[in-house]
Amino acid sequence: MQPLFVNAFTLVSALGAGTDATRHALEENRSALAPNDFEPAPVACHVGRVADVEAVTLPASLGDFQCRNHQLALLGLEQDGFAHAVARASKRYGAERIGVFLGTSTSGILTTELAYRARDVQTGALNDTVKYAETHSFGALSGFVCALFALRGPCITVSTACSSSAKVFASAQRSIAAGLCDAAIVGGVDSLCATTLYGFSSLQLVSGSAARPFDVLRDGLSIGEAGGFALLEREPGDVALLGYGETSDAYHMSSPHPEGAGARDAMRAALGRAGLDAGAIDYVHAHGTATRNNDSTEDKAIAAVFGNAVPVSSTKGAMGHTLGAAGIAGAVISLLAIRHGLVPGTVNTTNIDPECVSRLQLDAAQREVRYALTNSFGFGGNNCSLVFGAMR
Repeated sequence: MQPLFVNAFTLVSALGAGTDATRHALEENRSALAPNDFEPAPVACHVGRVADVEAVTLPASLGDFQCRNHQLALLGLEQDGFAHAVARASKRYGAERIGVFLGTSTSGILTTELAYRARDVQTGALNDTVKYAETHSFGALSGFVCALFALRGPCITVSTACSSSAKVFASAQRSIAAGLCDAAIVGGVDSLCATTLYGFSSLQLVSGSAARPFDVLRDGLSIGEAGGFALLEREPGDVALLGYGETSDAYHMSSPHPEGAGARDAMRAALGRAGLDAGAIDYVHAHGTATRNNDSTEDKAIAAVFGNAVPVSSTKGAMGHTLGAAGIAGAVISLLAIRHGLVPGTVNTTNIDPECVSRLQLDAAQREVRYALTNSFGFGGNNCSLVFGAMR
């Protein structure tokens, strides 16, 4: 496929607001996971909570979109000059020629959760101020971004669990190649809510301590929240999306294929579209959730493609598993790795599972990264791998 240049990108997570804060935290092997203080869901676990999301104010004209998820989205869009880059693109291509492709797994469901708790005790009716279409519906996120920037191009939300904001890169690439738009905003947002905290806890997938990806004693994930965005264009820049691979395991609703077949094939498809051999990749950003099965199967898949030749790390011990935003988080971290010669470490992990075969990077290191691959795997076997590269 023809490269699509990533001419602006940004990320907000528990590690901080913007790419500088993210990069410095990764360089310093810091973890932002802390005991859960999210009042709507007092589960005994650690979370990756973004500071001061509640203080973000949406423009008055977009008041119907008010919810935690869009507050987090706006916080992200205000970082790294991203809004200015979108404004320049809109002027260059026209508002109708910029697509918006965003991923989320729960959207603004917290608003409905809180409204349900406050429902009328006699009738069960929700407060009539609840704006479901603008907050809770899956289309709300992309609708909010389109409204914020007054864009009129293709507007799509992808919701395939934890691969959502990786698969949007593939959707955008196909739309640009088909001539439906000239540039695209891609990314995703997922914010803390009761559904995910209680839901993953009921599945016995949440650790009582901070997540330890690929550790021999790993016992579950830590939920985080994040919002990230990237601007894809044909206009040349220094980093680009080179390839993507999408597969579906069709194996089990919540467990990955035991041999990582779908994950392996997604990585190989991404390399094929990029026109690269496995040996060209300098860094693999693993999905690495810190659950027993997921880490084991992903390790098998990575080893099947790369052997032990490339450094691999998971950043979920640093920021938590950000679910529908995990794909864009991995993409931005991969782009930072390329720009700054950074291989992030696997924070909180001290004793690598002896059954792991791939070359796990425990501590951050400085080395040249020309090509990076990032994995995102979701419930239902929705797999996506992306390859990014330097164009210098």
